[in-house]
Amino acid sequence: MNRIIPFLIFAFTLSSCTSEFKSVVFEINSIDTEFEADITVTYDKAIENNQLSKTINFNVEKAIIATLSDAAKKTNLEAVLQDFNSEYLNFKNDIPEAKEPIWELHIETEKTYQSEAIITIAISTYEFKGGAHGNDKIQFLNLDAKTGNILNQNDIIDNLAEFKKLAQTHFIKSLETEEDNLKMEDLFFGKPFQLPENIGFSEEGLVMLYNVYEIASFDQGYTEFAIPFDELEPYLKVN
Repeated sequence: MNRIIPFLIFAFTLSSCTSEFKSVVFEINSIDTEFEADITVTYDKAIENNQLSKTINFNVEKAIIATLSDAAKKTNLEAVLQDFNSEYLNFKNDIPEAKEPIWELHIETEKTYQSEAIITIAISTYEFKGGAHGNDKIQFLNLDAKTGNILNQNDIIDNLAEFKKLAQTHFIKSLETEEDNLKMEDLFFGKPFQLPENIGFSEEGLVMLYNVYEIASFDQGYTEFAIPFDELEPYLKVN
């Protein structure tokens, strides 16, 4: 009996070590296909050959595609790029006398936060098909670090009504630091304060980001502020 107990203790210890959480490892992936249009793509990709990485990579690619204007029916990023390039070539063939600049599509992601509970990836896209300016946006993708599934605001925040009050306080504080002296009444197009569609984690806390046109004119660009973790704790459903 004395010989069995040490073995059981060793086996339990070994099992505990092997079951410890292992963070997903990412690498920067690029699509290097040559196009007539100006297209660049670099994005974070989970590198392990397991179901978690496959789920994460599927959701990252799906989220990238969702940020683009003409990709609603596409599920493959390479196909989206080929379609954009084909549309540009058709435009050049149909209107050869047009002196439009080269169309542009630029996609880039950045992993802004990773813990045992959540992974946040910021997706930045820019599309230009001529005209006064292109269209750019940033989308936060929040993923469950253990399953790879997408988390929405209700999965992350508890008691959204009370959290909204906290967010409004920080939003007003952020306006006070801006050089253009914006006030609440200058934003939200005359409506009361609203939470952004876009929230994501960074090392500083929870970033609240309003895309261009979401609460202000194009000239005012992005609006963002962060709520520190110590104030977030009572409202978080994830650790």
